[in-house]
Amino acid sequence: MPLGNTYRGQTCSIASALEVVGERWTLLIVRQVMLGVRRFDEIQRDLGIARNVLQARLEHLERAGILERRRYHDSPIRYEYRLTEAGRDLWPVLVSLLQWGDAHLPRDEGPPVHLEHRGCGGAVDTHRMCTRCGAALEYGDVVGRPGRDLPAGHPLLRRAAAAVSAGG
Repeated sequence: MPLGNTYRGQTCSIASALEVVGERWTLLIVRQVMLGVRRFDEIQRDLGIARNVLQARLEHLERAGILERRRYHDSPIRYEYRLTEAGRDLWPVLVSLLQWGDAHLPRDEGPPVHLEHRGCGGAVDTHRMCTRCGAALEYGDVVGRPGRDLPAGHPLLRRAAAAVSAGG
């Protein structure tokens, strides 16, 4: 039985994982960092999350070892957030959630994002294999292409275009 708003009373690896990433904004923040959005103000703008909530979630992700904070400017001091190995290991989880949402919560216009193998342009199947060349795909091998229903200027569209033009 969960204790209050936690899963500490559960003896279950899923419950343990949800203690770290189960809060509403957490995986969206990780998604943004995976897309190359690493600075506080950019994450806040793209998600529309309250600054205090974002700060608390970023601190939680740092304590959990999913993100690390790196200084990128000295005066004034500014930091950006980078994925740790544990953070990069969440990539299959996000891909599975995206694919589950596409399959079970479909939009009339089609998926908002299509995942493609960076090497050959093939689609990513549910086993994270390229449907064109058969390669087993990992974080960094895949790029998100905007679907038809993303409005102009949508953060995911901007980030997908930036990732494509930057080659990563």
